[in-house]
Amino acid sequence: MRVFVLNTGRCGSVTLARACERLTNYTAGHESRARRIGDDRLDYPDQHVEVDNRLSWFLGALDERYGDEPLYVHLRRDPVQVAQSFAKRWENGNPAGVITAFAKALVIRPTPWPDSQRMEVCRFYVQTVTANIEAFLADKPRQMTVWLDDAATWFPQLWERIGGEGDYEAALAEFASRHNAS
Repeated sequence: MRVFVLNTGRCGSVTLARACERLTNYTAGHESRARRIGDDRLDYPDQHVEVDNRLSWFLGALDERYGDEPLYVHLRRDPVQVAQSFAKRWENGNPAGVITAFAKALVIRPTPWPDSQRMEVCRFYVQTVTANIEAFLADKPRQMTVWLDDAATWFPQLWERIGGEGDYEAALAEFASRHNAS
């Protein structure tokens, strides 16, 4: 079984990937194929957990390739906190940053966004990606929506649902650490 964790980014995705690295019967990755294109972009092995916010832009291809076979997990965090985190990273110098790409190319803006409108753009990004994921999951029989702040409740369910083996306590402890903080 494959597990695809769909998310906006800035929502604990690195933390969840690190927790899943404690599985011994699955491989786990965070944006592990993000630099690839074509068929290679979505060529994930069986028994793999992939956590990648950019998958929300490849949902059609993901569905064509894998359909209902995987478990799809929608990782959520308070949308305002997510937008604030993206706003803090707006000018972090990463030209491949998803908020930079969204703000300059998907929402066509030939001039820089004024500081006063950046939070609005970040909120719009979070709303857009969340809506894409929710629409994709609407007919998926194997799915779960989870909230970062409630990991102690849902992570045991995820572990059981995928038949997780490995260091469960160490995996759960990953949620006590902040990874990739702004």
